[in-house]
Amino acid sequence: MSQTFVISALLTLVAGIGIFLIACNMMSANLEAMGSAKLSKLFASISNNDVLGVGIGTVGTAAIQSSGATTVMVIGFVNAGIMTLRQAATIIYGANIGTTITGQIVALGLYGKDSISTTIIFSAFAGVGAFIMSFCKEDKQKTWGGIIAGFGMLFVGLSMMSNSMESFAYLDSVKNFLAGIDNVILLIVIGAVLTAIIQSSSVMTSVAITMVVSGLISLNQGIYITMGSNIGSCVVAIIAAIPSSKNAKRAALIHLLFNISGVILFTAVGSVMKMVSGGDYTYGIIFSSFFKHPQTQLAMFHTFFNVLCAILILPLTGALVRFVSKIIPDSEATEDDSPKLYYLNEYMLNTPVIALAQLKKEIENMAKIAFDNFAASLEMFKEMSTEGVDKFRKNEDELNYLNRELIDILSRLSGSMLNDDDSYFMSRSFHVINDLERVGDYAENIIEYIEEICKIGGKISDEARAEIDSLAATVEALYQKTMEAYSNTNKDAAKAAAADAKVLEEKVDDLTEEMAANHIERIQKGSCTAHVGAYYLSLVSDSERVADHFYNVAKYV
Repeated sequence: MSQTFVISALLTLVAGIGIFLIACNMMSANLEAMGSAKLSKLFASISNNDVLGVGIGTVGTAAIQSSGATTVMVIGFVNAGIMTLRQAATIIYGANIGTTITGQIVALGLYGKDSISTTIIFSAFAGVGAFIMSFCKEDKQKTWGGIIAGFGMLFVGLSMMSNSMESFAYLDSVKNFLAGIDNVILLIVIGAVLTAIIQSSSVMTSVAITMVVSGLISLNQGIYITMGSNIGSCVVAIIAAIPSSKNAKRAALIHLLFNISGVILFTAVGSVMKMVSGGDYTYGIIFSSFFKHPQTQLAMFHTFFNVLCAILILPLTGALVRFVSKIIPDSEATEDDSPKLYYLNEYMLNTPVIALAQLKKEIENMAKIAFDNFAASLEMFKEMSTEGVDKFRKNEDELNYLNRELIDILSRLSGSMLNDDDSYFMSRSFHVINDLERVGDYAENIIEYIEEICKIGGKISDEARAEIDSLAATVEALYQKTMEAYSNTNKDAAKAAAADAKVLEEKVDDLTEEMAANHIERIQKGSCTAHVGAYYLSLVSDSERVADHFYNVAKYV
């Protein structure tokens, strides 16, 4: 064979893997845009029923065609404290089962070599989807077009990979080299390393299936490479968990231990079978006796392996959770209190729907910090004390940090493929973040008034203190209704809370107007100095604007 032939086959393989990866990402992105918001709610509300957790993980992963996306979503929920480790573990088991659907699709596409193959038929879906994306105007139709086009492109990539494997099958040197790799540990390591590099167990499994079909490797070799790909797929969870909480790291460790223990168990059982039977019984021989075609044999083993591992580990979930909690114990040392994102990390941006769900948590946290600072500023003004200024400044630094980071994240997500609700949420989030940042700025103004008054030894009257208490209570009620409207997933309940927020915002308007009039009267009577009075009136004006900004957040619902 010529050197040109070898290079051509190699480039075809690389192109096929590239198209397959793009197709996986395209399908995943569109499926997430179509249904991940509902999956997020489903994952977040999961009960402690372990079997239900496995089922949700299986169906969810099969639906969005990405175990990596499911795992990152689960880690995000654990990090946010809305999912327990046990719940996360069961969904991870299910995700491993759900991801095997890709192998089954690939196996289906490799039938019909003597007639019109299923690969050719399914590849045509790429054109159908492209036409839908090009000529349909509605976003939902374009999303469906993306799903269909991505499905078709899977088979375009599969066809190229299959053709390159058939080309390599003509090379005796390649076949002899691959045939010489019979060490199961080495095969597992190859599968794990290659999967970690491309970050897709689906692609690695698909490559293994095409290699088995073309005769480049034996079914038994393909089985161990596929088992190794399960270990390599854990890199997605590990990367997502690195900057997250202890519990998120534990969830990633559960994923890794689950996959490693399954591979160790199957490898040990396979070695015993081979040794006892003198080589008459191996996984390859067993599955070839049940299924006629090599592509189905490997795809079915992949599914059987993950299902059986989930069944075996499920009763041990409690012990596994306790074990990882001991490996990653809660630290007694004071954690780093520098500004940071609590619910988002860089890796989650690869899955925009998940990133937006976590972004909402970050915005809710930002709102709490902004309100706490405003409430603290009113309290310090009332007492004419600067005792809490250091904590206030630290919170203000965090608000400024969150403002910069969240706006940057929104900008990076602005070109993502999202459904109408998520697109609306993202566009409004720019305004919400700005409103919350302005609340922090007005609170900072009030602190500056306090510092100036303290320099001259100024005081405020008991009547003014009582008015500030009333104002603080009303703004707090407004904040609570605002966050109820912002956080509520029930649209009717959110609208009702926003309407209540409007009433409270108007009450703040009336209250601040009354406070200003009362204070001017006190200045005229001489019970308050004009210098201190000017700062008090500025506080009243700033508080009215704070109420406006909080209501703006509720209004965006």
